[in-house]
Amino acid sequence: MVVGALGLALAGGVQAADAYPSKPVTLVVPFSAGGPTDVVSRALGQAMARELGQSVVVENRLGAGGTVAAAFVARAQPDGYTILIHHNGMATAPALYKKLSYSPLKDFEYVGQVADVPMTLLGRKDLPPANAAELVKYVSQNKDKVSLANAGLGAVSQLCGLLFEEAVNVKMTSVPYQGTGPAMTALLGGQVDLLCDQTTSTLPHINASRVKLYGVTTPNRIKALPNAPTLQEGGLKGFSMKVWHGVYAPKGTPPAVVARLTKALQQALKDPVVAKRLDDLGAEIVPADKQTPEGLKTWLKAESEKWQPLLKTMKLEAD
Repeated sequence: MVVGALGLALAGGVQAADAYPSKPVTLVVPFSAGGPTDVVSRALGQAMARELGQSVVVENRLGAGGTVAAAFVARAQPDGYTILIHHNGMATAPALYKKLSYSPLKDFEYVGQVADVPMTLLGRKDLPPANAAELVKYVSQNKDKVSLANAGLGAVSQLCGLLFEEAVNVKMTSVPYQGTGPAMTALLGGQVDLLCDQTTSTLPHINASRVKLYGVTTPNRIKALPNAPTLQEGGLKGFSMKVWHGVYAPKGTPPAVVARLTKALQQALKDPVVAKRLDDLGAEIVPADKQTPEGLKTWLKAESEKWQPLLKTMKLEAD
């Protein structure tokens, strides 16, 4: 009887894999259309659609630092037709939101990681310091007179700004905006002094010399900006941050369906069109061992352990 039940279960799993997907898949993005995560998502979704044989529809669900979208997917039917792409916010949300309605580590199935995106520390074009070393002296001398923009609570731009404040041991004037676009507009208009954000949104402005680039946040120089020094080179020893993306499904999604999604993700990341699109954005496709459920699960756990204690000590919190 047990053997028979096991056989039925295995047969059901095979049938689920064979039948899936029979209709379009919705890829939920927690941020606005045209933003960094959205751009990565659309390139990925098109390639996954070719592998799945069904359309992948990108749906932007904004609000509360990405928690609205994550909560929506956590409550969705666990059938593989509603999935989530999210960045570092999956690791930081529990420390930032008192009433989080889901657990990033418990309420999702993991599909795999996608790409890492370096960040850049920018200043308004007429900010006096010429390089990172001079910038450190400048903010130390001017302290709260220096304004630091971000895209809102929990945004990677805010996290990067917090790391920079900690590295220079100076508390600056934080200026939150509702998204990356408005924050960049404020910097371009000279309304704020500094902004730390992803290459996916900053490269066009850097290449057009509309902003002052003080350095990249990765330990090594990046392909997209080969002449740009790292912040570590500028004297901020140990400064390292990148934006990472992962794909998730609701808890309880059948293993065969998750495996199908993982295969589609892995094939999409081999697509030359996707590779070039991400390369143009300064993003780097993660190694094959991270493009897996276990790879994403391990990384999310490590990032949660890294960020949550730090954010709790800073007492950054929203309802």
